Amino acid sequence: MSVTVEKLEGSMVRLTVTEPAEAFEKAVDKVYGRQRNSISVPGFRKGKAPRKMIEKMYGEGIFYEDAANDVINSTYPAEAAASGEEITSMPKIGVTQLGHGKEFIYTAEVAVKPPVELGSYKGIEVKKQNVEVTEEEVMDEINKELERSASFAEVTDRAVKAGDEVKLDFEGFVDGVAFDGGKGEDYALTIGSGSFIPGFEDQLIGAEIGAEKEVNVTFPEEYQAKELAGKPAVFKCTVHSIREKVLPELNDEFADEKCENGSTVEDWKAELRTQLEARKLENAKNAKENEAIDRIAADAKIEIPAPMLDTQVDQMIEEWGQRFMQQGLTMEQYFQYTGTDRAKMAETLRPEAEKRIRTRLVLEQIVKTEGIEATEDDYSEEIRKMAEQYKMDADKVRELVESQKEQMLKDIAVQKAVEFVAGSAKEVEEEKKD
Repeated sequence: MSVTVEKLEGSMVRLTVTEPAEAFEKAVDKVYGRQRNSISVPGFRKGKAPRKMIEKMYGEGIFYEDAANDVINSTYPAEAAASGEEITSMPKIGVTQLGHGKEFIYTAEVAVKPPVELGSYKGIEVKKQNVEVTEEEVMDEINKELERSASFAEVTDRAVKAGDEVKLDFEGFVDGVAFDGGKGEDYALTIGSGSFIPGFEDQLIGAEIGAEKEVNVTFPEEYQAKELAGKPAVFKCTVHSIREKVLPELNDEFADEKCENGSTVEDWKAELRTQLEARKLENAKNAKENEAIDRIAADAKIEIPAPMLDTQVDQMIEEWGQRFMQQGLTMEQYFQYTGTDRAKMAETLRPEAEKRIRTRLVLEQIVKTEGIEATEDDYSEEIRKMAEQYKMDADKVRELVESQKEQMLKDIAVQKAVEFVAGSAKEVEEEKKD
């Protein structure tokens, strides 16, 4: 086994891998063993014909393609690692020599990490974030909690108004004909929730219990049921019951239930203010880091090889596929529902893929330039955080991630580079527009 490296243009390299003739001969013999039961040779029962007879009848190279694939799949990972190159794409394989008694030689063209020419990355100016918490923001949080704690009371002496929860029967018609999926009975709907087609809920305001109400709407042009998209419809609706939302009174008794460190409304307000301040400070930190990194990435000079970008896009598509699976959806179903396909999805993801690559390469270059290192203490702290997050024993987490330690150390160093850049950034007030 041996590998040689030839540098090509545009951060591409060609690996030439040479495997001994014996390795290819063994692969051919294994393929013969797998396939002989499906090959017919006159005078022999299936599976009993000698390899030489099959090769004589069907050609010497009958098993070559599968054997070559087996050798490549089994040797490429180790040979790629032995090359010492930082490979960033799937290989483009080409076989240059194979045959009985011959060394097996193949090439793999791959992208490697391109050189990075950093621009300015120290003292970057970023917008100063507002972290002040106002009384209005505190009251917004309180009002949200009041809404979450609301109860509903039956109403019989008035018509529907915004915010009510109603139960109704409805049936929809397009051009006077009822359509599939347009009928519901004893359906619970909160007026103003936006659950139905735009305009539907608004027109139920003023409806009386037991009286039929016609609602006229137009389906959106992008409606999922294509046969209804953009068409006007009439819904015949009958409200059977109305329930009115009743908010709890904001008093010390209610505050005592919600406040962890006090028992009065003022105590609760102070606690919420502290929580909002912490949230704003964290958001401001993230915004500062993101803006600083975006600026230095845009200022750097990098020529990203196309195969590297293609590989990143493929990885992102796989990430989306895993998310869909968690929701009980396949990639094919997603494409069907959205009217798209893998190629369109790839094109949509390309700008974000390029941003990810640029950002990572720039931060890795800063790690090298500034001599930033991830220590064993940093690694142990990361293990501790993971153990806390997943509620596991730290030693068990360490055992599970040991094979990923090298990558984790790289990621920790990159995060340190983020903090280094953000720490040196200068916050400036945003200019007020006239």
